[in-house]
Amino acid sequence: MDRLVNTVRPYAWGSTTAIPELLGVAPTGEPQAELWMGAHPSAPSRTDRGALGDLLAADPVRELGAATVEKFGPRLPFLLKLIAAGAPLSLQVHPDLAQARAGFAAEEAAGLPLDDPARNYKDANHKPELICALTPFHGLCGFRDPVAAADEMAALGVDSLKPYVDLLHAHPEEAALREVLTALLTADPAEMARTVAEAAAAAARLGGVHTTYAQIAHHYPHDPGVLAAMLLNEVTLQPGEALYLGAGVPHAYLDGLGVEIMANSDNVLRCGLTPKHVDVPELLRIVRFEPAEPGILRPEASPSGEEVYDTPIDEFRLSRFVRPEGAAPVDLTAATPQILLATAGRPGVGDLALAPGESVFVPAGEKAELSGTGTVFRATVVA
Repeated sequence: MDRLVNTVRPYAWGSTTAIPELLGVAPTGEPQAELWMGAHPSAPSRTDRGALGDLLAADPVRELGAATVEKFGPRLPFLLKLIAAGAPLSLQVHPDLAQARAGFAAEEAAGLPLDDPARNYKDANHKPELICALTPFHGLCGFRDPVAAADEMAALGVDSLKPYVDLLHAHPEEAALREVLTALLTADPAEMARTVAEAAAAAARLGGVHTTYAQIAHHYPHDPGVLAAMLLNEVTLQPGEALYLGAGVPHAYLDGLGVEIMANSDNVLRCGLTPKHVDVPELLRIVRFEPAEPGILRPEASPSGEEVYDTPIDEFRLSRFVRPEGAAPVDLTAATPQILLATAGRPGVGDLALAPGESVFVPAGEKAELSGTGTVFRATVVA
């Protein structure tokens, strides 16, 4: 097995302290948003044998296992991260597999360069995600009851919001949400900036359930995503709880530290809270306008002590071990590739001791025994 050396991504929304505190190092003063573990070409993990991506390419069957290669090709199907949000991330959705394949093919045929800011599809893969909280983790996920959204908008007392309030009351749920999101994203920018400013000021005065929108507006003062956020469910995960985010579900992380796993893709369509490109027609084609309560996942325990977060896809499987003093060793040998990440205590994998934030890659079929105390997340695939 290989101890991983991983790259921190310094995105502007990142916390300056959360990842350093977990790693037990001094903050640099700069944002440290994500710590990537995997073989993504933008920031592959490194090992004593070389970059993880190079190892997999050199002998995919040995490293990944025959079943994984047959099902997903000669690549690691997932990317594992520590994510530390100190400010809101963009409001976004991801396509399903058919949409991603069609969108990627269309943009390739049009000759749109991969680094073009107007590009939506960087690859032909979908991007389901799972976020598991290490600290209280605050976010927005999926559409809520449009009447409840209308009531919160109306409470702000902003005249220019009345048309949206009326729409949310007057139409069937899915049609109402589609019409309002379309109107928000296609409104005159100057008029929308004034509406957002008035709404943010009212939200700050009212406080309570409106506090989140005032906080979002502090970071994105004229962005229509501030109002789009009012259409979504607000959720706070407690440590150990998780959310699965499937295709077409609008979401935004607001603050907190968590473990995130996703299919290996860069396909993101943004709805707001960003200076980046927003392709409104394509976004509206991908978004699923279905009100639903966010389904908070709590892991299911097995006799071995492994707690599994059940998700409906095969590109990744995330589980957790919370090991008390004196816990018996557990055999983790598997026919699929694994990344094991410690987040607390001082567990061991084989003869490697792991401090919080440290991780190892275990090739398919290689002997791996978990020992010691603390918390370890296990990422693998269903092959």
